[in-house]
Amino acid sequence: MLKYSHLKSWIWISTWVVLILAALYLRPLLPVDETRYVSVAWEMWLTENFLVPHLNGIAYSHKPPLLFWIINFGWKIFGINEWWPRIIAPFFGLACLSLSSLICRRLWPRSQAYFIVPIILIGTFYWGVYTTLTMFDLIITFWTLVGIYGLIDIWSGHKYRGWMLFTFAISFGVLTKGPVILVYLLPSALLAPYWIVTKENLTWITWYLLIFTSVCIATVIALTWAIPAGIAGGEEYQSAIFWGQSAGRIVKSFAHREPFWWYLAIIPILLMPWLLWPSLIRKLWLNIVNKKEWKRQDPGLRLMLIWATPTVVILSFISGKQPHYLLPMFPALAIAGAVLISSLTKKDFLVGHWDVLPYAVLLFLSGTIILCAPEIGHSINLSEWSAEINRWWALPPIGFGAIMLIKPPEKGYRRILTISMVSPVLIFTLFGTLKPVMLKKYDLRPISVYLSKMQRQGYVIANYGKYHGQFHFLGKLEQPIIETGDGTIKNWLPQNPRSKIISVQKTININSPKPDFIQEYRSKYILVWDQSAVASNPSLPQRK
Repeated sequence: MLKYSHLKSWIWISTWVVLILAALYLRPLLPVDETRYVSVAWEMWLTENFLVPHLNGIAYSHKPPLLFWIINFGWKIFGINEWWPRIIAPFFGLACLSLSSLICRRLWPRSQAYFIVPIILIGTFYWGVYTTLTMFDLIITFWTLVGIYGLIDIWSGHKYRGWMLFTFAISFGVLTKGPVILVYLLPSALLAPYWIVTKENLTWITWYLLIFTSVCIATVIALTWAIPAGIAGGEEYQSAIFWGQSAGRIVKSFAHREPFWWYLAIIPILLMPWLLWPSLIRKLWLNIVNKKEWKRQDPGLRLMLIWATPTVVILSFISGKQPHYLLPMFPALAIAGAVLISSLTKKDFLVGHWDVLPYAVLLFLSGTIILCAPEIGHSINLSEWSAEINRWWALPPIGFGAIMLIKPPEKGYRRILTISMVSPVLIFTLFGTLKPVMLKKYDLRPISVYLSKMQRQGYVIANYGKYHGQFHFLGKLEQPIIETGDGTIKNWLPQNPRSKIISVQKTININSPKPDFIQEYRSKYILVWDQSAVASNPSLPQRK
């Protein structure tokens, strides 16, 4: 049997550290999601209202408060800063790597698969990118893993600890992202008779009664926040947190509507680059064809199946779909993949060059695109995006691809490690390549600082159209930004003679009055107009 014990934890921890440092250094907080969530935490800090999250002075019902509480807790210790909010979700992601490995070891104590699990996760491109983002999905993934670990505990005889973990996983999952945690955990609990093939001192009537009890206790824990928050936030906020952001999304999504089959279509893409590995694909195909090799009575693989499959099915019935909604099932796929990889023998590995050839081609192609980015951008009229790209960033992928071909890894653990490094290299290269574009078109600190200065001078700030909170934390704004538009701006302007109006436009009309402030944003411009200019020409802030 091949040895994989060389895949020590310091390897994937070091990879995680490099990715996080690269994100902190090479890219800003990204609008509108990252900037919005940190702005909600900033308003919580500013108002000292830790019960009801607010965005721009209005109760924010789209997400529960756990992340905002953690951000404020860190600010209390370290002071107001940008780095703390940006490392919270990544730290939960690091905990997910460790907990996934631990679950694998509990289910297959005689296998070396648990060494491979974190390497697979950190080496999956989509997981690696989301490891660096200030989002809720890796946090909800962590609570999913805690709940699954609790179920394994119960099966192993540690009933009290197991039910406690399962209960707290649900309650904290609700406080993280709402009742969606039940989508990730309940199928594994309800379908336990399928994966618990051997049971001792376990009756299913008691099992289901305890599931019901756990959900009830978790609900009570979550309601200790939700009920007071609903009372304090008002009827509209109550309706949103108790219905609109949970069941309401199932009935009719507010955004991101996709067809039923959409997740099945994108899952192969999300699992890259592992599905490019010839040896793994061949082994998977042989296992499918040779039904005798299917481990039908393996409770671990059955649990992974129950963990992943219902998640995709249930989420497919919900109209609102996003790729990151699938992240809580990634550990299940990584654990199953690790078990399969650990079963590979020397005969299963293709000759080194052929086994790494798809990755070398991918790396060479990525490097070539970066090398030719200015010319490619010019040919498709996107020079403004590609002109500032540094061609030297083509070296990491091309260099790594060349090393893979010149000296392909022979031993099993080295081949897995080499393939797992493809995604981190590409992510690091992506951040570095896009750094000039990010700072020029996505970094909203300059305009945020300007708006803060105007507020301190007594100006009222208005936004022409919907405001997503993207300026509040970056500018440390202490007053709301007024939302206005075609139907209200004519009446609003005379009442606010000392004001500035923000607008987003595709082009700048050189024949129009000059704005007080201009900043490039994505493929558009953010403009700030003085009240006097808009009062004389109300069409100035309209999108053009």
